Amino acid sequence: MTMHIKRFMDKMAMVEAKQNKDVVLPISDARGLRDEIAKLLSDIYELNNTKSPQKPDEVIQVEIKGGTFK
Repeated sequence: MTMHIKRFMDKMAMVEAKQNKDVVLPISDARGLRDEIAKLLSDIYELNNTKSPQKPDEVIQVEIKGGTFK
């Protein structure tokens, strides 16, 4: 997990433990959180839309033998 996301998760845990209703982030933390989320979304989009043309879909064959029953 990246630094700003981890910091946000820690802050959320603390706010929930104190049963507060508001979360306040400094603008620098909010910008860092936004940038890290945007980077993660970009990476996920790229992974989902990039297909390797050299590697065809793999076929997995499973054979189950039960032996003999008497």
